[in-house]
Amino acid sequence: MTEQHYRIRLARWPQDRPALHQVREKVFVQEQNVPVELEWDGLDDQCLHMLAEDGQGRAIGTGRLLPDGHIGRMAVLRQWRGRGVGSSLLRALMEEGQKRGFHELALAAQLQAIPFYEKEGFIAQGDVFDDAGIPHRKMVWRKT
Repeated sequence: MTEQHYRIRLARWPQDRPALHQVREKVFVQEQNVPVELEWDGLDDQCLHMLAEDGQGRAIGTGRLLPDGHIGRMAVLRQWRGRGVGSSLLRALMEEGQKRGFHELALAAQLQAIPFYEKEGFIAQGDVFDDAGIPHRKMVWRKT
């Protein structure tokens, strides 16, 4: 089989913490050199989390929705990028945000990820800013 399958599911904090932690540590701390103390901001227990898993149930991606409608901590393991996992995670978070009554969702996008978010209808706003040593821009999506 050449195509590997994955699924997106609502994660439960703290039960799924090890899986979410593993993906975020690999992507943000190891790959992008985000300091551990910035990655673990103490907000996870307040967030809705999505988890992407491969066909064997191994964590391959994650993202979270904060109580104020911000999407964050979008991360997909390198070997799974470009296969639609990130888009599936983002759409699942957007759907959950709409279910919770949000007509606007926001996120801080790394500059190279702006085209990815634009494909889902997010619009960049404001100036470039630094977050954990990485240039970002605010992006907003509004329900039409």
